[in-house]
Amino acid sequence: MTPKYPAARPGSQKKPFWREYGEALFIALIMALVIRAFLVQAFSIPSGSMQPTLLIGDYLLVNKFTYGIRNPLTNKVWIPISKPQRGDVVVFIFPQDPSKDYIKRVVGLPGDRIQIINKKVMINGKAFKTPEAVYDDPMVIPAPQGPTESARDNMGPVEVPANSYFVMGDNRDHSYDSRFWGFVPLDAFRGKAFIIYFSWQGASGQPFFQALAGGAKGLISHLSWNSNDFKVRWGRIGKIIH
Repeated sequence: MTPKYPAARPGSQKKPFWREYGEALFIALIMALVIRAFLVQAFSIPSGSMQPTLLIGDYLLVNKFTYGIRNPLTNKVWIPISKPQRGDVVVFIFPQDPSKDYIKRVVGLPGDRIQIINKKVMINGKAFKTPEAVYDDPMVIPAPQGPTESARDNMGPVEVPANSYFVMGDNRDHSYDSRFWGFVPLDAFRGKAFIIYFSWQGASGQPFFQALAGGAKGLISHLSWNSNDFKVRWGRIGKIIH
């Protein structure tokens, strides 16, 4: 006896597989764009200005929601949530070149009086010590006498304007920061860095895929990964950024 199946209802035909996958891919893409625009964005570290907190080859996530919901096109704050705090590690649009993003630590808040005397940071007349800050150059550069001289070790005093912040790299003797180009306006902030999700080390100056290929070459030719060209820093993965 031949089994009978209920007749398909009008309009209940199964979607072609390409349409199902296409719709799922489209929804996933929209969700990824929303997350990147408003919640979390990934960044990589190309320089040593934040060492030892952040190393070249670190990949980190930035919480874009921390300082408010922003217009994804202009970066202007739509709905404020909180303000950057002293000590926050932040990503921001570089004021002198909007095509670049920088990462530094917030040192001065709006209204603060900042002065640097022989590498010592003074805030409102009191010494401010950042445990993460390092100095490796014993030379002290005197206060600049003109616009072409360095303010690395001596500057100010200057007052941080309203809705602006004074930022510095933890690698104090090798950081291009507010000492040289001024303040960061609130509207330039991307968000607060909070975790390292990947980290690698390779030969100096090599881009990621070139270094990865160098590591794989050793595996092919010597049956041993060439860690001189590419090495994963497993101990840094998942590290919370302070």
